[in-house]
Amino acid sequence: MSGEWLALGALAAAGWLWWDGLQKRELAIAAARVLCTRAGVQLLDETVSQRRLRLRRDDRQQVRFYREFAFEYATTGDERLPGRVYLLGSQVLDAHLIESA
Repeated sequence: MSGEWLALGALAAAGWLWWDGLQKRELAIAAARVLCTRAGVQLLDETVSQRRLRLRRDDRQQVRFYREFAFEYATTGDERLPGRVYLLGSQVLDAHLIESA
């Protein structure tokens, strides 16, 4: 019986992690969209992809998920340039466009 509860708990935790990840992805898309609009560039594909997931402490020393998202943008439509959005919990830490070299 305890094995069933453990499996149920693991399934619930996996479901929560997936659901929370979807919410954070939406935050990252919104941050990328605002950044691109302010910079006068086009957010390509209207999406982001998660590149990194780690545990980090916030300013109050509480453990939060740190996520790094990547996206692509274009200035003229001919090139695909990278951008990044960084989240700690539900807080957007930074979002920036990476200029081509």
